[in-house]
Amino acid sequence: MSLIIAYVGKKGCVMASDKRKIGYFGDKQNLNKLEDELYNGKIDNDDDFLARAKELGISIKITDDASKLKIVGNSIRGEVSTKGTFETRRRRIYGTTNGYQIVELLGSDTESRKAGNSGVIIFGNDYAKRMAETLITRKWKASQSLRYMGEIFQNIIEEVASNTPTVGKNIDVLIQQPKFDKTQAQKHLNITIDHDIKVLTKFRQELTEKLVQQNLDIEMANKIINQGEIGKVVNIDGNMLFVQLNDKTQAVDGNWKQKAAPGQNVLMFTDSDNVKIGDKVIIENEDLCLKKDKSSLKCDIILCSL
Repeated sequence: MSLIIAYVGKKGCVMASDKRKIGYFGDKQNLNKLEDELYNGKIDNDDDFLARAKELGISIKITDDASKLKIVGNSIRGEVSTKGTFETRRRRIYGTTNGYQIVELLGSDTESRKAGNSGVIIFGNDYAKRMAETLITRKWKASQSLRYMGEIFQNIIEEVASNTPTVGKNIDVLIQQPKFDKTQAQKHLNITIDHDIKVLTKFRQELTEKLVQQNLDIEMANKIINQGEIGKVVNIDGNMLFVQLNDKTQAVDGNWKQKAAPGQNVLMFTDSDNVKIGDKVIIENEDLCLKKDKSSLKCDIILCSL
């Protein structure tokens, strides 16, 4: 859901993009029907889009604050993306003076990479692209400055946005014009893109690790014991008690690393002078205590079920 227009040539690179993103939720068959009507130009404004989505029982969320352009090195990167069930598909253009590359990514894996030296490149759905191409043919003059080209691209995107909800009216325009010949341009793009994809790979790895940790936190938090018997006292040394865990209880630290398995001993502390070998230790209403008189106990580990 976006429209990016880029010019690359000997003057430099200028890109313009809308900032619209649309999220969908609902029946797949009705969603396909809505998208078919949308991409064939049968829905031409936001109000009709929202109304038609409601008729089909599709929930949609429209935002107009997504930044699809970014300065990367001495180039501009434009990106359109589609989120699948398991991976995000990205289509990127990197442009600079006298050179561009178009990169297709699935997740952070490169599926294709094509290079060129000059031209006008358009990313978007077929309907939006056809409108943009017609308007460019009508308004384009190669002799214009990059700044003026950017203004033309902005006007074109605004006009397309007035005819399809797939494109928004909030627009970014970026210009880069380093002094590169065609060879220098491709060399710079190769270095820039390789690094940018490495950054994406690292980001995805960190995100995956974070999600794994979050899932572990949820899983282990659900195992924390707040009610029930956890073991018995097997040794006493002053206010220190050694408690043997029963066969359903383990002890972990704050990072969920196991410190004691079922049947092993953990150290606890008590202020009571009425503790005997064999006394049962329980958790009652989230309080760790002796079963016989509810004397409070303390420990520096987390008690969880298996």
